[in-house]
Amino acid sequence: MEKPKPSGGKGTLSRQLGLVGLAATGICSMLGASVYVVPFMIQRNVPGIGPDVLTAFALAAVPALLAAAAYAILASAMPRAGGSYIYASRGLNPYLGFVASFSQWFGLSIAIGVISYITIPFFRDIAEAMEWNNLATWLNMGRVRLGLSLGLLWIFVGINIMGLRFYERTLIPLMIVMFCLGVIVIIAGFYFTPEAFAQSLLEREGRQIPDNQPSFRFSTLLTAAALLFSSFIGFDSIAQAGGEAKRPRRNLPIAIAIAVLGVGTYYFLFTAAVYHVVPWSFVAEEAIQKDISAPGLLSYVLSPGWSVIIILGAAIALINDLPAMLLSVSRLMFAWAEDGIFPRGVANIYKKYQTPYIAILVSGGMASIGILGSHLAGDFFLGIDIMVTAMLVNFLLMCITVISLPSYNPALAKNISVFTKRSTQLLLAIMGIVSLMVFLVVHTAKDLNTQVDAWYFHSTWVWLLVLGLASLIFLWKIRQLKRTGVSVQEAFKSLPPEHSKIDVQ
Repeated sequence: MEKPKPSGGKGTLSRQLGLVGLAATGICSMLGASVYVVPFMIQRNVPGIGPDVLTAFALAAVPALLAAAAYAILASAMPRAGGSYIYASRGLNPYLGFVASFSQWFGLSIAIGVISYITIPFFRDIAEAMEWNNLATWLNMGRVRLGLSLGLLWIFVGINIMGLRFYERTLIPLMIVMFCLGVIVIIAGFYFTPEAFAQSLLEREGRQIPDNQPSFRFSTLLTAAALLFSSFIGFDSIAQAGGEAKRPRRNLPIAIAIAVLGVGTYYFLFTAAVYHVVPWSFVAEEAIQKDISAPGLLSYVLSPGWSVIIILGAAIALINDLPAMLLSVSRLMFAWAEDGIFPRGVANIYKKYQTPYIAILVSGGMASIGILGSHLAGDFFLGIDIMVTAMLVNFLLMCITVISLPSYNPALAKNISVFTKRSTQLLLAIMGIVSLMVFLVVHTAKDLNTQVDAWYFHSTWVWLLVLGLASLIFLWKIRQLKRTGVSVQEAFKSLPPEHSKIDVQ
């Protein structure tokens, strides 16, 4: 009995991503809609959260930090492309590893489409602020928004295909610009007062701040925290790049820590700054009526020039999500194909650029469906809800894998170089399991109890359909492997080869 083998050829993935590139991948996957849109639109999606958004953010950070610890532990033992799929398939169960990572791939790919779609209105807002009214009207047209969203997405598909060096040269400068422009929001938010905002609102629109009284409910806080959990999931992208990281056993855990702690701090400062100057009651009232964002809210106290600058910062933050998330989802597909549980051609490497171009193209196609879905549904939160469900399940499996790895695959468990004390591993994993389970139950209950026009607007049912599809694919490919004489049990106990030889097309 033999292991599955990739098809022969000369193309390989290569370890070119350094610590900065890895950290940038995680940071840029986490920032964007998570900070510029979600903390404010959550007032519509979770009615009653009111002034408790920051508390919900803090609560959401707890399971995220525990999941990050699980990822760091597993990344140090199994530094390969495909991250979470490799960890679960080698440390828990191949079937669970595939179906969870398949739903993760689906959820993140849809989210890439959502981000592409919600980026265009920021350019419309820039045009409005510059009083380019004809351009703003054109950008607000449905077919134009759809076409530009698709164009933006496929530009970054091309950038990802052109290799890691080009990827880093695009991502890192954009990340620096994003942070610099984001600091302007933080400074402005703490500089201006709520009284200044109220005065500006009265002068410009003849309106007063709504006098709403908060009504605290712990269930509402948990629901909001489960949704805001999506703001912390980008560090998973770092793990997916494990096959292309330099000094992976050292750099992967460090990059995960930098991304989670750095971005978490930035989230709190950014959100606190906006809510410091803009009363939550106004945010809640506006969110019910229309889509809102941080730049739109701060435009009441900033000059038109500064408003344009922070809208540009928001657009760059959203754009930055795309290359990092495309890298993540494409490496999942590459890892499946390497193991023989997905069509072999998906693992093909572009020889010149050393990138899995078929996997990138297919992921771009699924993201395009996310754009179309956002356009037709008219509510991007459906895509975010699907992603949150998928990632909660995936993170839950990572924590379980930390517990099972020493008994299921002791050879790989010996490679762990982060949190090496077994009692620490167990404590982190058990705390992660409990907190993630609570979030998963709360998120699912909220989704199923929401009144929608059709069943397919419930993210839970969509996720279960995707899970069923993944199960059929897995059973089909496993049967094929067994017919060719592959020892499935042995094949999923060892890591993929360090340099995979794949067909070049």
